[in-house]
Amino acid sequence: MIVIGIDPHMKTHTAVALDAATGRALGERTVTCSDAGHDELLVWARALPGDHYFAIEDCRHVSGRLERHLIPRGERVVRVPPKMMAGARHSARCYGKSDPIDAECVARAALREPSLPEASLTGPEHDVRLLVDHRDTLVDERKRIQKRLRWNCHDLEIGLILPPRVLDRYVWLDRLQDVLVALPESVRRRIALDQLMRCRELTKEIRSLEREIAIRMQELAPALLEIPGCSALCAAQLVGQTAGASRFSGEAAFAMHVGVAPLPASSGQSNRHRLNRCGNRSLNSTIHMIAVTQARMHPPAITYMQRKQAAGMSYREALRCLKRQLARVVFKTMLRAERSAASGRVVTGRFRAAEVAVAV
Repeated sequence: MIVIGIDPHMKTHTAVALDAATGRALGERTVTCSDAGHDELLVWARALPGDHYFAIEDCRHVSGRLERHLIPRGERVVRVPPKMMAGARHSARCYGKSDPIDAECVARAALREPSLPEASLTGPEHDVRLLVDHRDTLVDERKRIQKRLRWNCHDLEIGLILPPRVLDRYVWLDRLQDVLVALPESVRRRIALDQLMRCRELTKEIRSLEREIAIRMQELAPALLEIPGCSALCAAQLVGQTAGASRFSGEAAFAMHVGVAPLPASSGQSNRHRLNRCGNRSLNSTIHMIAVTQARMHPPAITYMQRKQAAGMSYREALRCLKRQLARVVFKTMLRAERSAASGRVVTGRFRAAEVAVAV
């Protein structure tokens, strides 16, 4: 078996082939990031002696086009996280950095970790992720404008007191606009009005995206919306960031990917686990929001938290345990929905509250 490690860039891709049995480099090739370059890479790979698969550094914005070229042609592609590749480079005996060195480290990381997830063609979950990312970008832009608008209002000494987190509400934007229009003409007043109008436009775009995301999630993963505390945006994050629950070997692998599975930290006769700060932090944040909501208002989760705290755990420790249980529920829900969609059935039933009670 031959593993072909690829270091992707915007203009070129560098590939290094390693013998899986001996770890010996069999050759390298640099191609352009175009259809012709991808075909050249494919011809070179198929001319190698023996079966092969591709290991690509997981930089989706530069490697996605290459994946979409290889997978439909029957090639197996695995994604290597950049952190794992960097660790392989730091532990290598030869120092330095170049595209061939990075590509070889990608291949060695794939050899060391045979359970890396395989890449697949993008589906509707990719569109959901793009919409969520675009919505988050607009929200960040609105936050920056709101901060500058507040400082301009402070310097203008307006008589209106603006409570926190109200500059995304039309009623408060209307009140502030009336106050600013009544002020004498000045450059700062004109800038503040421009910023206010931009906040209004961004709020309109954000709410339109949220409505579109909600409609898509009702069609794509209605079972996720039945989980207490899981909003349409949370469900969209789960679906978009997971990119298919079936690519994981089980719920334990998914929990490790999310970063809610505790890491072993034992030595000698000491047997303990520590907090996991690795994994996909966007997914971790989404699971955290669902857990916090359930710990406040969902009776089975409240009972679970009380039982853990009665056993001597702090609130934060009990919440981590709840997040681990929620990862299991989320994984099973998404996996069941994917299998039902593959078989042609549509999952429209309500989420079973008893399942959450059993899980937690």
